Amino acid sequence: MTLADLIPSLRTSLSSRLEPGLWPETARTTCEGQLLVGGVDLAHLAARFGTPVIAFDVTDVRSRCRAYRAALPDVEIAFAGKAFLCKAMARLADQEGLALDVCSGGEVAVAAAGGFPASRMVLHGNVKTDEDLKIAFAAGVGRIVIDSLDEIAALATLAPTRQQVLLRVVPGVDAGTHAGLTTGTEDQKFGLSIATGAAADAVRRVLARPELELVGLHCHLGSQVREVRRYTEAARRMVAFLAEIAREHGVELPQLDIGGGHAVPYAAGENAFDLTYFGRTVPAIVAAECRDAGLEVPRLTVEPGRALVARAGVTVYRVAAVKRGLRRTFVAVDGGMSDNPRPALYGARYPVRRFGRPVRLPSAPVTVVGRHCESSDVLAEDVLLPADVAAGDLLAVPCSGAYHSSLASNYNQTGRPPVVAVASGAAVPMLRRETIEDLLLRDAG
Repeated sequence: MTLADLIPSLRTSLSSRLEPGLWPETARTTCEGQLLVGGVDLAHLAARFGTPVIAFDVTDVRSRCRAYRAALPDVEIAFAGKAFLCKAMARLADQEGLALDVCSGGEVAVAAAGGFPASRMVLHGNVKTDEDLKIAFAAGVGRIVIDSLDEIAALATLAPTRQQVLLRVVPGVDAGTHAGLTTGTEDQKFGLSIATGAAADAVRRVLARPELELVGLHCHLGSQVREVRRYTEAARRMVAFLAEIAREHGVELPQLDIGGGHAVPYAAGENAFDLTYFGRTVPAIVAAECRDAGLEVPRLTVEPGRALVARAGVTVYRVAAVKRGLRRTFVAVDGGMSDNPRPALYGARYPVRRFGRPVRLPSAPVTVVGRHCESSDVLAEDVLLPADVAAGDLLAVPCSGAYHSSLASNYNQTGRPPVVAVASGAAVPMLRRETIEDLLLRDAG
């Protein structure tokens, strides 16, 4: 008999507590072991839609969109669609008054099909194919971010009317994040370097093309950036380059996009990005630097993606097998790196929670692994699960709203899982489960 059996209220408090800062705004548990998000019991969701399935808390996303608009009232908020995009998400972003950062013709098409106004889209990408550009021009995308010198002539040649463009420049600021997520330093694939003179050369070339209207500069430091000071340093360097352009060409650019990458906690105890401090500090520094340089203050844009949708998502898996080895216990689930490649790509770590029945035994460390034929198919290491975890149990992984569905693959010919919006006790599919028939449709044999 355990202490929790002797003191039932203790079991209730232990089993009901969710790690703060990691779960959707509406998530709650019960002493019977239920886990609810958006008023929907996730065990019922799993029974209806199968597993794996991603529950997506619409209330949480709307709350975060509004928090950004409140913290940055005079700044354009552009949702970075690469974090998670479908027609329903595009509509949600539109309803919340956001702009939209898209990175391919496919993302343009999905957003447009969802009714998002193309005039509020910003097309990014270090490679934009002719097909991407044709789709963007046909839709009427408002701004295109030039990423290389080679893009300039191609873009000018294809543009059917005068096209507003920004230049993505490299400010030379280390984001202080994982090397695979850093994009604001020299010698990486994104942007035009200020230090080498490539950015200045690009300004001259764009200004010489009447088909293109240079309206601003863009930079992006990377993903999971935790320190606001990284953005303040980038802002200073970007304004200095705006001043250099004004001196050389007599042109003051009216827009400055400083990207996104605001960090989201994935483990208990990790600090969240200080949005309030960011909103108070970065626009003020841009204004002060512009004043000192004798420039008009440009319209600022920020591009949060993960920060808006990560915490809204909870992935539900079903345990298929438990293997207790000499040193580790492996809990194998019916998903894996095909629906969440981030642990394999970046060493990302996630908490895991069993739900659907009460906790009656103490927890012990386990390694949660996926179904795929790779030893690197590990979803979570050394996470605590009840010692009686068994095949058939349901597991929930929070912070699954960003870069899960959008990075999902068909490895081992598995279908990608559904994403289901949950709110006010209702569950509405955003993306359906991919079927065997879907996979066979692509096979031309």
